[in-house]
Amino acid sequence: MMGCVAAIRVLTYNIRSLRDDPRVVGRVIRSLEPDVACIQEAPRFWRWRTKCRRLAADATMTWTCGGRDSGANIVLTSLRIDTIATRSVLFSKDPRLHQRGTALAVLRIDSALFAVAGIHLDGVEQPRLRHIDELHRAIDVFVPTGAPVIVAGDVNDVPGSRSWDALCARGTDAFAVAGSGAGETSNVTRRSRRIDAVFTGPDVTVRSAAAVASDDVTVASDHFPVVCELEIPGHR
Repeated sequence: MMGCVAAIRVLTYNIRSLRDDPRVVGRVIRSLEPDVACIQEAPRFWRWRTKCRRLAADATMTWTCGGRDSGANIVLTSLRIDTIATRSVLFSKDPRLHQRGTALAVLRIDSALFAVAGIHLDGVEQPRLRHIDELHRAIDVFVPTGAPVIVAGDVNDVPGSRSWDALCARGTDAFAVAGSGAGETSNVTRRSRRIDAVFTGPDVTVRSAAAVASDDVTVASDHFPVVCELEIPGHR
């Protein structure tokens, strides 16, 4: 039986492999106070686990899942969130292109069960479209029936594209529903494209969405972080 709704803040943020200022990246995430953060281009080479743990500590969050084994996607969660299950999935690899994948987590807040999938899709259309199909198959296998799914990340494409439409076929573009301010997320020196997004599944209500600008954001990475306020139905 349906119960009260749970309000959560979801962040998606491409941190450019921490090549800029790692401590500022942590400060940006912390300042936005997300309950769930889907991070792209997380550390994936030398001592990547140590670097992911340090990032989570700087953000005052928990490193819940992901890393090199999910194509450099990680999921961070706040203390409000309980983790039910996690999975890292690598997508099919193309020669001379980066390894892509997804970090999946089934989570609970209060009585609301939901899932998140962090993604960073390819810059080339054909593998990008194929990976969206692989993402949807991984979600179907992993996520409990009836749990709403939130897909968040760097699409490497823009609204109206075939890739964007494929994601919208199973989710709602949060910014298109309740976005405010400038929506472009790439890049911080000259905004030109909205390529980072949060897609919400059925029964999830979008209250707000914004690509956040600040002095810290301009030096932390080359992307603007996107934060959304969502409501997820709970059960008695």
